[in-house]
Amino acid sequence: MRERRANGKELWQILIFLSICCLLCAICPAYASDSPIKAKFVYNIYWSGIKAGEATLSYENTPEGIIITSRAESAPFISIFYKVDDLSQSILAPDGHPNKYIVKIREGNRKRDKITYFSTKPESSSQKVIYTNKLNNERVEFNLDKQAFDPLSAAYEISRRKLRTGRSEYIDIFDNKKVYNTEVQVLGKERISTPAGEFDTILIKPLLKSEGIFLKSGDIYIWLTDDDKRIPVMIKSRVKIGSVTVEMVEGAY
Repeated sequence: MRERRANGKELWQILIFLSICCLLCAICPAYASDSPIKAKFVYNIYWSGIKAGEATLSYENTPEGIIITSRAESAPFISIFYKVDDLSQSILAPDGHPNKYIVKIREGNRKRDKITYFSTKPESSSQKVIYTNKLNNERVEFNLDKQAFDPLSAAYEISRRKLRTGRSEYIDIFDNKKVYNTEVQVLGKERISTPAGEFDTILIKPLLKSEGIFLKSGDIYIWLTDDDKRIPVMIKSRVKIGSVTVEMVEGAY
């Protein structure tokens, strides 16, 4: 029984990999227009060659702003002993700053249900953040002296920057009541093949710190399309037991 629980925890870590995908997926700057735009991408998550789950990433541009939604679900076989159904959503203002970040986690007996509100003062570097935990009625306010993003809205900000080989980008991410200064290393360019097709890509390596959003063991490599859209098409990393591969299998590109 102890071994089975350990395996379940490892599989939970694999499925949390979706959040990595969403953190560094990028919304095409061209999506920030007055016309409503919808896009959806589907990913398979493999653990040492075994399909452990499926992830979806969608975003919609509305007159009120941009909505990014990610969801990860365990495969039927995995769900028998450790079911995962995770949802996260970021609602951004038209200028790309976050307004609200929603997380609903269902992983075995583990549950999380929280909402974080962001209030950015115009022409100011200060920011007010309100963290709420719906399961225990916790409410905490933070007054930051700099601009921070939630894990999903950080993707939009990264997408507006020029990614150059050999140079790192940095972004402040607020998650789980803390601010993390996150480095993203740009390693180079590669052409890769996935079930969704062949792509010219930019290979990046995020040095993530935020608890609950990523795996702390092993380096993480993400392949983004080498164009304005910067769509994540593949992720690879080693974990405590085996390795993880996330591949895009479907999407309007």
